[in-house]
Amino acid sequence: MDYILNNYNGVLVNGECVIGNDKLLQAIAYCNTAIRTLDEQTKQFYINIFEVLGMRNLSGLIGEYFAKSVEFFSDGNLHSNLHQDGYPDLLLTNTEERIRYYQSLYREVDGKKYPKDKARFSPFKYGGVEVKATCGSTPSASVIPKPLIGEQRIGVLKTFDWKAHHRETNNLLSILWDFIDEVPTVAACFYRNDLTIDDWGKIVQPKTNGGRTTSVSIMTSSGVKKMCEGWIAIIDLPQYIEALAAKKWIGYAVQ
Repeated sequence: MDYILNNYNGVLVNGECVIGNDKLLQAIAYCNTAIRTLDEQTKQFYINIFEVLGMRNLSGLIGEYFAKSVEFFSDGNLHSNLHQDGYPDLLLTNTEERIRYYQSLYREVDGKKYPKDKARFSPFKYGGVEVKATCGSTPSASVIPKPLIGEQRIGVLKTFDWKAHHRETNNLLSILWDFIDEVPTVAACFYRNDLTIDDWGKIVQPKTNGGRTTSVSIMTSSGVKKMCEGWIAIIDLPQYIEALAAKKWIGYAVQ
């Protein structure tokens, strides 16, 4: 897939570039290839892995694939958080001091890293980059039939946003993905390092008798607009360029 790349300085954390746009483009391609390979391999066993996962789990998987791809192309500037629920997802390790501190937080046995104290990963002392993925929302089934897993969504995309566990989430590297040729594919990549509490909605607490299992904050429409204005790469297909040119998103057709 070809992408239109923004003339942008890459992912900046506290004024330091931890991964440039050219490397991010490589990470996107790597992520897409990994997902397509997963599809090909599981279909050999007559399994549609995307249907097995379902949309919610699938979006989480794609976010993890993308985060790992970004880590791989960051030249050691970023490392994955060893705490499943830690913050942020990719830890800043771009100096000798930071990498030594990171390495002091785990013991390694047979190539596996075991955290000594998970609290030090949430939050990580030096910060880093949070990564989130979304495929957006389509109109309710009463308006049009819901797209099935594997069906392209951009033509009926109504909204998209990202969710966090707290309203202080910042340094956010986010993607919008869609099914292209029935395979999840990164359609757009965005980054902002100036998000504020006002860019996130009120925390929704889990219900006492079921419902959400964790608290969640949904990005506001103004926050989504801010993220879109920080676009890094857009897939070079007319339907995506046209859709994202909407005033509520990027606001113009990228080129």
